[in-house]
Amino acid sequence: MELELRHLRVLCAIADTGSVGRAAALLGASQPATSTQLRRIERHLGASLFDRTAAGVAPTGFGVEVLAAARELLARADSLGRRPEAQAGPAPRELRLAAASEPILPGLLARARHQRPGQRFTVTSVHRPSDAVELLELGEADAAVAVDYPGRELGRSPSVAHRGIVTEPVFVALPVGHRLRHHAEVALADLAEEEWLLAPDDGAGWHGVFHGACAAAGFTPASVHEFLGGRLELQEMVAAGLGVSVVRATTRPLAEVLVKPLAGTPIWVRQLLVWRPAGVDGEVVEALFGAAVAAYRDLVAAAPGFQAWAARTYRP
Repeated sequence: MELELRHLRVLCAIADTGSVGRAAALLGASQPATSTQLRRIERHLGASLFDRTAAGVAPTGFGVEVLAAARELLARADSLGRRPEAQAGPAPRELRLAAASEPILPGLLARARHQRPGQRFTVTSVHRPSDAVELLELGEADAAVAVDYPGRELGRSPSVAHRGIVTEPVFVALPVGHRLRHHAEVALADLAEEEWLLAPDDGAGWHGVFHGACAAAGFTPASVHEFLGGRLELQEMVAAGLGVSVVRATTRPLAEVLVKPLAGTPIWVRQLLVWRPAGVDGEVVEALFGAAVAAYRDLVAAAPGFQAWAARTYRP
């Protein structure tokens, strides 16, 4: 078979909905037909693109790379045929972006500003993804970068649309002298007696996801300290030996910190672009989404630990 744009749209629909069945409904196809098409695409590419779980599906490391390329190609294809004079017009108004402390935010903003020099961007910082959605629903923001978790999709009203940017694994940060420092991957159960530094609940189910993964590994964390701070401050706490913490797979560790994959990848997080269709046109959405995907690819390129894990886990 040869890959066509329709095949890429199937992959993106599966990733966005987190389920082959939901993707089939979105595409107006049957679940068996969509499953068969996915298997054919995976055979053509020579590797699995999604892990199957009780809650649905999540992209493999190879799948993350394929989806990023697929979304970029689809965005370019969708822009074909647009007349240049239709893109020129009056300067667009200010775009209000809401976001928590997301790693892709700096790269996203830099690219969006470069692509749309006539547009003014303002950013409102929020602590929780649900707060960003609330700002959208109240009309106080136009777009947002948020997160949710496979099987715990972020709640939103029909006035708000979303698209998944990437679903990535969660790793663990350990002090450099930790007893498990020589392990290529760390079993969550081996951290049962650790002091945990845990971000506050984010309104998207984070505490339930973390404690659910621990329960599935057969333990209840011995000690959990709620830590509200930036990524750098969190690493400094870990480096000082005050606890361990779960972190994004693309985290670049300090010299005194090790970032290790969790064996079996028990926790995944999905990054989302969320917007108000009534306030943001499709061209702006595509620009923001393309900038977000490119920013994430840059993070992956600067994260050799993540690359090594993906190459080891998902060999073609």
